[in-house]
Amino acid sequence: MELTGFAQIHAIGASASLFAGAGLVLLAQLARPLWAGRGGDGRAGPGSPSFALALAALAVAAAWSLWHEATGSSGAVLDGAVVVDRFAVYFALLLTASAAAVAVVARDWAQGLGDELASDFYALLLASAGAMVLLAQANDLVAIFVVLETTSIAQFVLVGIGGGGRSAEAGLKYVLAGAVAAAVLLYGFVFLFGVAGTTSLPGIAEVASSDDGELRLALLLGVALVLVGLGFKMALVPSHGWVPDVYQGAPPPVAAFLSVASKAAGFAVALRILYVGLGGGASSVADEIAVTVGVVAAVSMTAGNLGAFWQQDARRLLGYSSVAQAGNIAIGVAALVAGSAVGPSAVLFFLATYAATNLGLFFVVIVVGERTGSYQLSEYEGLARRAPLLAAVLGLCLLSLTGLPPTAGFLAKLYIFNAAVQASQPWLVGLVAVGVLNTALSAFYYLRWARLLVREAPDAAGARRPGPSLLPAGATQLLLLATAAAVLVFGIVPTPLISAARRAAEALVAL
Repeated sequence: MELTGFAQIHAIGASASLFAGAGLVLLAQLARPLWAGRGGDGRAGPGSPSFALALAALAVAAAWSLWHEATGSSGAVLDGAVVVDRFAVYFALLLTASAAAVAVVARDWAQGLGDELASDFYALLLASAGAMVLLAQANDLVAIFVVLETTSIAQFVLVGIGGGGRSAEAGLKYVLAGAVAAAVLLYGFVFLFGVAGTTSLPGIAEVASSDDGELRLALLLGVALVLVGLGFKMALVPSHGWVPDVYQGAPPPVAAFLSVASKAAGFAVALRILYVGLGGGASSVADEIAVTVGVVAAVSMTAGNLGAFWQQDARRLLGYSSVAQAGNIAIGVAALVAGSAVGPSAVLFFLATYAATNLGLFFVVIVVGERTGSYQLSEYEGLARRAPLLAAVLGLCLLSLTGLPPTAGFLAKLYIFNAAVQASQPWLVGLVAVGVLNTALSAFYYLRWARLLVREAPDAAGARRPGPSLLPAGATQLLLLATAAAVLVFGIVPTPLISAARRAAEALVAL
């Protein structure tokens, strides 16, 4: 149903409010000399409006998304290029919540950048989040590409902002990898357009569901190139090479944002293309696509876990961990293309629980790194005695990433594996076996890190004593408790989140 009038603005209200917020942040910074003096050191003082405006814009976007959820809004705007449905709302809430948490944790770091860069950081964060929210709504190849590049450009700058030479190097690597991925993705879109004669995903689905053998090869090539291009956002092999370097070189709050928001947006658009644009399991090339995604999932899990094995820098370890976790999520994608009814909801549930887990883990890494000046794993020795809150949250999140009960990560992996088994394909059962083996492999470095929390270094008795140095700020403490609570609650009482994931998946399937 094509929406008209105010309904069109209402449909994109969440993303529009974030873009408007980014503009207001920049305008407020330009107008700041008119109503507030600048400190001698040029730092953003407590009167700086950037942080407050960013949180206000994110709150408006979340409220708008909840309005869509409460009213059951659905329909298309911009001649079908953008849709509003519960699938898009699910990701809008996930992305705005993640961005708000990162904005709060990054406040002290951003204030240290100075007024101008702090405003730039919050404006870019809002612009990136707004583009990702709109990306989850995109229903046309042109719209997907334009919005995807909008969020990518904002993220390129975020990686290199205010972090010195290492951040600039990471930003350059991210730009180069992103440029290659964008070219590959666009080439894939050209194949799909050439096959279907339209950029509309429903229009492409009509051609993809036919048995025209002459178009089969072109369709397969197009889908393969699209998956490689989107794999950049999802951190999947073979587009994963940038991840450990960027996670290590980028400012830690930016790395935290990329680890959950960029991945969620990438999987959102991949699900919409595979389900709406290729008809899910109804596509004439569904079997080939499912096997391809399954192979990518297996290689990503294995490469990520093996890469993380020997890492001593917490950020690089989390980079390789992100690749492995993306492989786990891709099992659900392969299952849905192979015909699993619960494949889409399993992916959505996994993404939400992963966001809570990884944000909690990254926030601990940010606090420890800022207070100690090092991101080496050796800094976590004896953390349970020095900072019990940080150690408890970190240990719980590590258990969740490993996939051990009673955490949300355990149910997320169980849900994904169950979706693959339900597809009734022998090779998917084999893929689940690979996933289980990789879970055991990941336990080596996750639990090794957790063991450090209660192990004292030989010289720790006199060198490290309990004190306030690792005590995070009040807002950060609340976020740490919130992420830990989410990991536990969704692991013990997952029904509300599973129901939300299923409603969102049903909206996607209904298109």
